[in-house]
Amino acid sequence: MTTPTLPPHDVTDLGLAAEGVRRIEWAEREMPVLRLIRERFARERPLAGVRVAACLHVTTETANLVRTLAAGGAEVVLAASNPLSTKDDVAAALTAHYGIGVYARRGEDRDTYYAHLNAIADTRPQVTMDDGCDLVSLLHSARTELLPGVLAGTEETTTGVIRLRAMAADGALRFPVVAVNEAETKHLFDNRYGTGQSTVDGILRATNILLAGRRAVVAGYGWVGKGIASRLRGMGAHVAVVEVNPVRALEALMDGFEVRTVDEAAPWGELFITATGNVNVFRREHFVAMPDGAIMANSGHFDAELDLVALRALAEGHVREVRENVAEYDLGPKKLHLVAEGRLVNLGAAEGHPAAVMDMSFANQALSAEYVVARHGELGPTVYVVPEAIDREVARLKLEALGIRIDDMTAEQKAYVASWQSGT
Repeated sequence: MTTPTLPPHDVTDLGLAAEGVRRIEWAEREMPVLRLIRERFARERPLAGVRVAACLHVTTETANLVRTLAAGGAEVVLAASNPLSTKDDVAAALTAHYGIGVYARRGEDRDTYYAHLNAIADTRPQVTMDDGCDLVSLLHSARTELLPGVLAGTEETTTGVIRLRAMAADGALRFPVVAVNEAETKHLFDNRYGTGQSTVDGILRATNILLAGRRAVVAGYGWVGKGIASRLRGMGAHVAVVEVNPVRALEALMDGFEVRTVDEAAPWGELFITATGNVNVFRREHFVAMPDGAIMANSGHFDAELDLVALRALAEGHVREVRENVAEYDLGPKKLHLVAEGRLVNLGAAEGHPAAVMDMSFANQALSAEYVVARHGELGPTVYVVPEAIDREVARLKLEALGIRIDDMTAEQKAYVASWQSGT
């Protein structure tokens, strides 16, 4: 029941707040860029009075983003973007200690998830922050009466950007959205290094398997797949990549990985990780071909990359939890194992990205929010990349926080790169 002195909320246990505060403060130590932005926001208040509704993973890193937005004057509410990624102590701390209205419970069902999305929509947001485009989709379907009041939005993920661009192509998108995922300081670091490390972390926490010598299949060789494949190889796994894009497949080959079709990979692999942003990458025929004891995990946004309907049908109800976050599907002649219900394994079975890389991603979020509030009148209803100036500022602040200096071009060098007259 909501305490009158607290903002409206729905969290699991407010008694967890003290632990949440400790963990939020620990993450903050690894997020110097966001801290510098928060200090400036507190002085300048660029978001004063702006209602921000965020549908993001409720983690310690997200908490520090929300604190930054609030320091800038925003009226922020937060809902979970994934039922298994919510940290209940963080949700409690944001509500009880920082005064942020949070609607998130770890393991919430689909009805609760959408009730929470509707709860943050009820605040009549002027700026949206999405991780997968669910909030934007809700506003464009069931809550269209709120669209006239939305100035702009931001989107964190590859999957969300794909959905938004499809909306824009159909002429359905009604307000501008900045694709934070497309920032170089996001996909080069968060997607590659953050997801690469945290995906392996989630699998190891759940299974405690030895990666050295194991045959691992990575589906998708975008920035996320590249990070996962490199980390698996670094720990001694034999890695094969599955791709549909010939350029990425060639890149994987030249990076030293095997490249296989899904049909070729299924009987070969022992560990399967999806990172495509698409549906049913591994299907019934592949489950039938996989070896006994194979482990499957997903690092794409939704739990649709593995055909779980087919997997459940093959098991005919013979499913049991053999370890925390590991389900065993008994197919008769063999058993297959699924980690974190096929949801994001790095958040479902671990703690998500290290705070040091989320520092850059969420710095982009905060600066993009400032940008769209100031410039929304100049932007049409489509998807925009993060302005280069913001990307460079995030990188500059990160280097500054790390005590690293780089050179500036001389006047001669600036003139040279700006001219066409000089040749051989």
